[in-house]
Amino acid sequence: MTSTFSDLPSQLQVAPIQERLESGIEDLLRSLPDAENLSAEQRRGIIARYSAVLEGNFIYWMTAALLSVKSEEAREIIIENLTEEVRDSHPEMLRRFTIAAHAHPTQTDAMTVYRDLTRVRLFMGRMSGVQILITMGFFEGWIQKFMAYLADLAERQGSSEMEYTDVHGVCDITHTAELFRALSIEMALDPPDADTNLFEGVDLLRSLLQKVIEGPAEA
Repeated sequence: MTSTFSDLPSQLQVAPIQERLESGIEDLLRSLPDAENLSAEQRRGIIARYSAVLEGNFIYWMTAALLSVKSEEAREIIIENLTEEVRDSHPEMLRRFTIAAHAHPTQTDAMTVYRDLTRVRLFMGRMSGVQILITMGFFEGWIQKFMAYLADLAERQGSSEMEYTDVHGVCDITHTAELFRALSIEMALDPPDADTNLFEGVDLLRSLLQKVIEGPAEA
C-alpha cells in the first residue's frame, strides 16, 4: 500500500521537498551566463527583467501565501516576512539598485516576462497554501544565492548601490528556513491530497526565472 502525505510525519515530508528545491536552485544557478562574457545590454537586461518581476510581485505573492495558509503559526511566520518587506521598503531598495545600474525595465523587458509572470500570478490566485509555501521557499532560496551574481552584474554596470543585494544575501537565509518551518506546520494541519503536484508553482517559477536570465528569443 502506498503511503499518502497524511500518513507521514510532516518533518519527514518536508525534507525531500527541500532537497528537491535546493537541487532545482543549483540547476538554475548553473544556467547563469558568465557575467564577464556578457555585453552591457545583456547585463542590463537581466537586472531589468529581475526588477520587473520582483518589484511589483514579491509582496503580492507572499500575501497570497498569508491568505492561503490555515495554520496560525504559519501565518505568523509569513507576517514577519511581510512586515520586514514593507517596513524596510524592499521594493524601493530594489528600485534604487536598478536605477543605479542603469537598468530600469523597458516595455520590451516587461513583455519578455509577461506570459510566464501571468502563469505564476494565476497559480498564486488559486490559494493553495502548501503549494504556495513550497514555491516561495524555492523563490527565497534562489534569491539569496542569486544576489552575488546580481551584484556582480550591477558593479560591471558601474553601480556602487548594493544595499539590496547585501540585505537579501543575508536576510533570505532566515526567510527560507522560516518558510520551510511554516510548510512543515501547514502540512501537518492541512496535508495535501496524494495526487497533488506539490511542485507545480516551482515549475512555473523556474520557467519565469529562466526567462529573466535568457531574455527575449532572438529573431
